Amino acid sequence: MTGRPAAPEGAAPLRLLAVASHPVQYHAPWFRALAIRPELELCVLFAERPDATQQGRGFGVAFTWDVPVLEGYAWRDAPVRLRGKPWPAFLARSIARPAQLLRELRPDAVLLTGWHVWPLVQMLIAARRAGIPVVMRGEANALRTRPRHVRALHRWLLGQCAAFLPIGKASRAFYKGYGVADARLFDAPYFVDNAHFAGQAAQCEPQRAELRARWAVPADAVCFCYAGKLEPKKRILDLLQALKFAAPTSPRRLHLLVVGTGELMAQAQAFAAEHNLPVTFAGFLNQSEIPGAYVAADALVLPSDFGETWGLVVNEAMACGRAVVVSDRVGCAADLVVPGDTGTVFPFGDTAGLARALVDMAQDPARLRAMGERARAHVMRNYTVERSTQATVQAVRQVACST
Repeated sequence: MTGRPAAPEGAAPLRLLAVASHPVQYHAPWFRALAIRPELELCVLFAERPDATQQGRGFGVAFTWDVPVLEGYAWRDAPVRLRGKPWPAFLARSIARPAQLLRELRPDAVLLTGWHVWPLVQMLIAARRAGIPVVMRGEANALRTRPRHVRALHRWLLGQCAAFLPIGKASRAFYKGYGVADARLFDAPYFVDNAHFAGQAAQCEPQRAELRARWAVPADAVCFCYAGKLEPKKRILDLLQALKFAAPTSPRRLHLLVVGTGELMAQAQAFAAEHNLPVTFAGFLNQSEIPGAYVAADALVLPSDFGETWGLVVNEAMACGRAVVVSDRVGCAADLVVPGDTGTVFPFGDTAGLARALVDMAQDPARLRAMGERARAHVMRNYTVERSTQATVQAVRQVACST
């Protein structure tokens, strides 16, 4: 791990090993912010660095992120063993000799970004055996009910961790539901690179008319944007069904801009064509392009089920000054959506209720713009890399200094 400036009062910086399944565009600003903290000496360990084809799994198109995801912090690849079929995806990779890896890196604390792949669980077990404290930043929340055996596994897993970084209210409730004490919880609000999205949106605003024309959005329409994979958990077909109800009843013209690809693309396109819905399918847009889609639209819609443990596209759209409509199963709903102020929440699966929400949001464009401005202010003030980084540093210092 690389050397760092001296910590405050001459104390040696704490060596922090962060472990992630793969480079994620949302993690990069956090890692860069942690890397410049004098209290820490950070190294990030990746279990996988996917190529363009692997990165595109689920998106329906091969791609690499067009924003830097590996710059500004020290990182290395984990030594892994690959397993083919019939191993499930969770077990497809295994870290070779995790205990030896920890002896080599000698971290004072390990930061895990979840437990969704086996290498993360391996590092949790290895750190526990080595007496190295673990800080957990997972995405699980308390919105769904788990079977007894899953709760038992969670109870064991959480019992191995010294501290936790809840990303929002439902995340905190998840940990509290397993008896985690407040003293071990360090609130680290989930965020995107607000400055990037707000800045890109500001640059795109003068070209809003051209952007709408690019995606065949009528100039007089109130446009809602769906951004994400076209996969079952995100419920694109619910949204199309709601648009079928809403379009004929809305006093203002409606349009839907669908950004993304995936397994339900053909079905969604067929439904839209069958019912002659006002929809544009824009396909996949990379990180540098997506702010333009938010600017072309007037609000974001995310009708997902419990599988949407947070929904960072909501942060993105809000940072771009757009109000949001989300289902009550979306993890960020309680944090980001202030009903009537930054957006609205509808009951999951209630397509008639979603249709009413679309019509209501579209009635007054001036009110919708004001909601978007309040949405931007909300995330810029409360859901920031600075707040999350500070919480991370506090958690690491507490667990490392108490061992």
